[in-house]
Amino acid sequence: MPSTTKPMLDAYPKSINLDRAKLAAAIDALNDCAQACTACADACLSEDMVAELTKCTRTDLDCADICTTTARVLSRHTGYDANISRSLLEACATACKACGDECARHADMHEHCRICAESCRACEKACRDLLATIS
Repeated sequence: MPSTTKPMLDAYPKSINLDRAKLAAAIDALNDCAQACTACADACLSEDMVAELTKCTRTDLDCADICTTTARVLSRHTGYDANISRSLLEACATACKACGDECARHADMHEHCRICAESCRACEKACRDLLATIS
């Protein structure tokens, strides 16, 4: 099923101060990353070596929460505030980098960490791409 993000942005009745295609890509990447991080954290808790994955689990959950919040804020345009969007995207890119780095440390042993690291890298890039368009 294709994403409804871009059609919803296109249906917004007024102008949006952001590139709609990059905005849609960022929102989709944020939602994908939040899902991957949530699933990775859960998978980490199911591993026999769970104690060694404590930092990974925490980083996953922080990243998921930040991505979810950022996606929600970026989906609202009435009364848009570029400073808030910019701050959230910067925080999200930072969280995605930290989570991607942490998951990459475990990627050779845990497929869920490899998948999560890739999702975090893609989300970090999408956040930075959208950030570059905010004046």
